[in-house]
Amino acid sequence: MQLDFNQLCELLSAFDRTQIAELTLKSATFELSLRKSTQGVAIPEATAALPFNIAQPIAEAPAVLPAPVASPVAPPVTPPIAPPIAPPPTTVVREAAAIPAPTPPVLPAPPVDKKWVEVKSPMVGTFYRAPGPDEPPFTQVGDRISIGQTVCIIEAMKLMNEIEAEVSGQIMEILVQNGEPVEFDQPLMRVNPT
Repeated sequence: MQLDFNQLCELLSAFDRTQIAELTLKSATFELSLRKSTQGVAIPEATAALPFNIAQPIAEAPAVLPAPVASPVAPPVTPPIAPPIAPPPTTVVREAAAIPAPTPPVLPAPPVDKKWVEVKSPMVGTFYRAPGPDEPPFTQVGDRISIGQTVCIIEAMKLMNEIEAEVSGQIMEILVQNGEPVEFDQPLMRVNPT
């Protein structure tokens, strides 16, 4: 194996990035010993005995890594505990009575005619009004529909399920926004049957 200056630099850099604590390379004309401290910082006493010009390639025996040697570890040093600091004096601030902000008027929901029929979701999924993002919706408020006509799509588990009308009539309300998640049996739209 040949080892030139660039390869030696790469070896030192790789050794620095690893968890290896000690490395010794020996051959008949070459010996390199590297050690790291237990905290992972290289110890400056790493030695290399090279009886030749390092820029010239040399032949080397395969690297043999010695078994890690356990070294005694000093007990951790605990910093002295500072005395507790007294909290700053509290200041009481009295606020004027808060005037409630005016609430916007709640618009009453349009009256629901008892004869209207709800089209409900048969599954949990995502509601889509159109077959594709750039396509017109299946239905609009005011449209007339007939039995078996597709009124929307519910996507469940990557499957697009077309929901068909079970009654003919006029769509009075669409209760769900496009792309909104829906629950099982949730009303999707209301139809005035004719």
